[in-house]
Amino acid sequence: MGAEQHVDVRQLEYFLAVVDHGGFSKGARALFMAQPSLSQAIKALEKDLGSQLFHRVGRRVVLTDAGRALIEPAHQVVRSMEVARASVAAVQGMVRGSVAIAAMPSPAVEPLSSMIGDFRRLHPDVRVVVRDAPVPQAVIESVRTGVTELGLLSAWELPTVSDVRLHPVEEQRFVLVAAPGGPFEPARTLPRESLAGQRLIVGEHGTGLRRLVEEIRASGVEVSIAVESEHRESFLPLVLKGVGVGVLAEAWRTLAEQAGALVFDLDPPASLHLAMVSRQSWLTPAATAFLETARAYRRGL
Repeated sequence: MGAEQHVDVRQLEYFLAVVDHGGFSKGARALFMAQPSLSQAIKALEKDLGSQLFHRVGRRVVLTDAGRALIEPAHQVVRSMEVARASVAAVQGMVRGSVAIAAMPSPAVEPLSSMIGDFRRLHPDVRVVVRDAPVPQAVIESVRTGVTELGLLSAWELPTVSDVRLHPVEEQRFVLVAAPGGPFEPARTLPRESLAGQRLIVGEHGTGLRRLVEEIRASGVEVSIAVESEHRESFLPLVLKGVGVGVLAEAWRTLAEQAGALVFDLDPPASLHLAMVSRQSWLTPAATAFLETARAYRRGL
């Protein structure tokens, strides 16, 4: 980039909107602007950088190598601007702006939804952005690289990391979810050996859900895997359609019972450990306030 060229932070925000939403149309809607204006802004950015960022194939856009290389630096620049804006707001005694949180599917059901509700009641001017991260390492990477300031992960055991901070929140037991009229009579607790011969709906490798299933199989209980899914949202529909029984975290109990499924505690029990993740460096006032909400949730305040 020549000395006479200048890239505006807003241009980078436009670029990330196209990336995050998968196209110019959806990106424009998310930004509440006209698509032609967004396209012109991206073209101006490409001209300033001297590189094409997207291949335009019909109505689709595909990132070029230059576009992929720009994603992380763009996030860092935008985050730095948010820190600057938040610092000014903090001096004025206000918590404003936005806080981005990477979360795995089960913690996003609970406790994240409760924490966001508590946080928004205290700080109605702060927008909360939740980004999907399927496994604990993805949460950590999102925080480490600056894509999000915070993360919420669940794991069989909390990982040992040196470049981000872990803030324990709670433990959640595993539960078994089955269709009414299925293989099990209604009861509070189900011995693990009762799963012998059952078809299971399981999570992907690297998740606590899958770790428990592997432990059950290793104990000599013969079960088969009917479906392996990255999407916990699909577990309940699959269970209710009779495809199999599913192992989920306690966070899903209320939704499962409301949908008409039977929910069982497993004996012996096993639990997931949940923790917030933050950067080692200074956080924006919005992120600091959200961490305080998480601490209050843990204390049961």
